[in-house]
Amino acid sequence: MIYTVTFNPAIDYVVRLDAPLEVGEVNRAKGEDCVLGGKGINVSGVLAQLGCESVALGFVAGETGAWLERGLAAQGLKTDFVHLEQGMTRINVKIKAGQETELNGAGPDIPESAMQELEKKLDSLNEDDILILAGSIPASLSQDTYERLLARLQGRGVRAVVDATRDLLVNVLQYHPFLIKPNNHELGEIVGRVLTTDEEIIAAARTLQQKGARNVLVSMAGDGALLVDENGEMHRIGCPKGQVVNSVGAGDSMVAGFVAGWMQTRSYSFALRLGTACGSATAFSLGLATKEKIDELMKEI
Repeated sequence: MIYTVTFNPAIDYVVRLDAPLEVGEVNRAKGEDCVLGGKGINVSGVLAQLGCESVALGFVAGETGAWLERGLAAQGLKTDFVHLEQGMTRINVKIKAGQETELNGAGPDIPESAMQELEKKLDSLNEDDILILAGSIPASLSQDTYERLLARLQGRGVRAVVDATRDLLVNVLQYHPFLIKPNNHELGEIVGRVLTTDEEIIAAARTLQQKGARNVLVSMAGDGALLVDENGEMHRIGCPKGQVVNSVGAGDSMVAGFVAGWMQTRSYSFALRLGTACGSATAFSLGLATKEKIDELMKEI
């Protein structure tokens, strides 16, 4: 089974204006949508499009948390959230008016007792399971939370996927994650130099492998992606052609596609293809990738 963790899920209230936002004035929306999100939830959503079952873990609170759970259930997603006694699941306001303006909620405080409840849910995982950790750590949790969870899973053969930045990513390498997915700029920040060529990116990826990562997937926006796998092989792929209309969730979609592709075939080259198709399908769509769009792009790469 695949498990995704979203520490701070959100309801995104997306408002579209047909004129620039006027600060201090009454602005009238042309349209609006509510999107249930959070990086792990995005991964679960795309996995479902690919026919892969997953369980979304994390924390929810209040009426907004209950609404989010009902919405995910209506989409056919399995959830097993820890319910917090205080606070409310956050609402993020995203105003699209030429330029995009965001007002992101803080989310509820997560007490130690809730963290322990999440850990108990993970205690049943074994070598047949994949755990996907994605995104930042809420302010109410220690910044070593990823390390804490992976240390608890040591010795059980669970394949961990970590999609995070800088120290959050570097500090988990000692636990030999199955997959990490920095982009080329984040990878450059980690190794302390600007990476401009494939050779430089490959060398930097191998540095992270030496520190413990098994597979390093580097996304490079319009330049495609590069994978250095645990067998020492390098895989390179370009991007399919299309107009980028949405960057939100593209990285999460790539993770979902890679994991699904690997589970279905145990082929790293196919996993990279499917991951790239999923990431591009989201980038070319207003929402997350659909199976139809993914299948269309798979024919091009």
